[in-house]
Amino acid sequence: MKGIFTGDTAPPAPAALAAKVRTLAPSMTRSMQRVAEAVAGDPAGCAALTVTGLAELTGTSEATVVRTARLLGYPGYRDLRLALAGLAAQQQSGRAPAVTADIAVDDPIADVVAKLAYDEQQTLADTAAALDTVQLGAAVAALAQARRIDVYGVGASSLVGQDLAQKLLRIGLIAHAHTDPHLAVTNAVQLRSGDAAVAITHSGATGDVIEPLRVAFDRGATTIAVTGRPDGPVSQYADHILTTSTARESELRPAAMSSRTSQLLVVDCLFIGVAQRTYETAAPALAASYEALAHRHSPRTR
Repeated sequence: MKGIFTGDTAPPAPAALAAKVRTLAPSMTRSMQRVAEAVAGDPAGCAALTVTGLAELTGTSEATVVRTARLLGYPGYRDLRLALAGLAAQQQSGRAPAVTADIAVDDPIADVVAKLAYDEQQTLADTAAALDTVQLGAAVAALAQARRIDVYGVGASSLVGQDLAQKLLRIGLIAHAHTDPHLAVTNAVQLRSGDAAVAITHSGATGDVIEPLRVAFDRGATTIAVTGRPDGPVSQYADHILTTSTARESELRPAAMSSRTSQLLVVDCLFIGVAQRTYETAAPALAASYEALAHRHSPRTR
């Protein structure tokens, strides 16, 4: 199971504990989720509890508490307690806001800004730390060499897909973002070896995105998935998987907002990597697009 501690992996720093809970909670059992939510919600209180005490508090077993600690990246419960104590100390000193500081309907706008900024920063840091640079490099190479690139996404992910496609177009690549699932499939049928397809789906289970990727995969194109669930159905048809992290979801901050932040970081990494590999052609193409846009917006002379 991903996230289980091994001797070769250092336990996450205290500040990374909440990010671990957010990322791994969907794959946990309900009893493990209760333990994870408890430690993230009240690190100081849980740090004072024995393994038996935390099990009683969450209505679980000692074994579940230990399994949760290991899934979060700690060798055992003792190490998790140390991390909780460290996180509590950071929060009390003001160096880290409360993990459970959800945006409330009566929050002053200054608090909204602070909470959103913290969550965005954490999302970006989590994504950067978890991004497999070997997979990223392989995806960059595939895009840089592709005859044609199709990008699939729906909802908020469609906006990220359009961002990737327009970036690639500006450096001279043939790239198209498809938001209509029927057009996505009919275009995927035209792909072949030497082409590339990128699927963007936070859940990893969006059928309207998976289906065109499957068709592209079957046609021989190199396929790339940008997803928050690398173990999701989309992975069956992805040659390369780029994992994103998400900030905590709340009533006023749906997953579409938090996932978009991490997806945009991955898209920017892909774009910069491709631009580096194709610099001789990318630089003049980018300069030409800048010039065209500048000319379009300049006052016309008679």
